[in-house]
Amino acid sequence: MSKKDLALDRYRGGFNCAQSVLAAYAEELDLNNETALKIACGLGAGMGRMGDVCGAVTGAFLVLGMRYGMTDEEKQDDKEQTYNFVRILAERFSEKNGSIVCRELLGCDISTPSGFEEAVEKNLMETVCEGLLEDTVAILEDIL
Repeated sequence: MSKKDLALDRYRGGFNCAQSVLAAYAEELDLNNETALKIACGLGAGMGRMGDVCGAVTGAFLVLGMRYGMTDEEKQDDKEQTYNFVRILAERFSEKNGSIVCRELLGCDISTPSGFEEAVEKNLMETVCEGLLEDTVAILEDIL
């Protein structure tokens, strides 16, 4: 199963966008699936449903950190490489979708009760978020 299909399967199963992206890569990152789901749980819906940076994007940032992140203070280049890949992913996602900010992508502010209700009524989590999840994984696959 492709990473895109794995991420969509998780998302459609009830996990948030950040969890879905990180869990799709967990095995290849030698990360326990349960741990991946817990690590990313607070990042969904623009970080704790605050409508900030898209959860799929922050999930991808976690994947990049797991793959390239600095673990030795003597290897500052690893940190710089990770930062560079994060910027590249954010730029490409924004070029394709106009923003990396959840409330801007959805066209409503899900951090408010009325905004969340609007998103639910318009079925945005399926009609918009699934496409954003696919875009994120495609960009991530290109970077990795």
